[in-house]
Amino acid sequence: MFIAISAHLMTAAFFVHKRLGDAAKGATAVEYGLLVALIAAVLITVVTTLGTSVGAQFTKITSKPSA
Repeated sequence: MFIAISAHLMTAAFFVHKRLGDAAKGATAVEYGLLVALIAAVLITVVTTLGTSVGAQFTKITSKPSA
C-alpha cells in the first residue's frame, strides 16, 4: 500500500513539475517583486518613525534659548 501511495505521489510531483516548469521563472519574478515590496514597506515604516523622532529633536534643540 505504501509503495502505491509513493508511486502516485511521485507521478503527481512529476506531472506538476512538468506542467509548471516554465512558470518557475515567472514565479521567481513574483517572489522578487514581493521581496522588494516588503523591503520598501519596512524602509518606509522606519523612515517615518525615525523622521518623526528626529524632527521632534530638532524642534526641541531650536526652541532652546541662545546663550
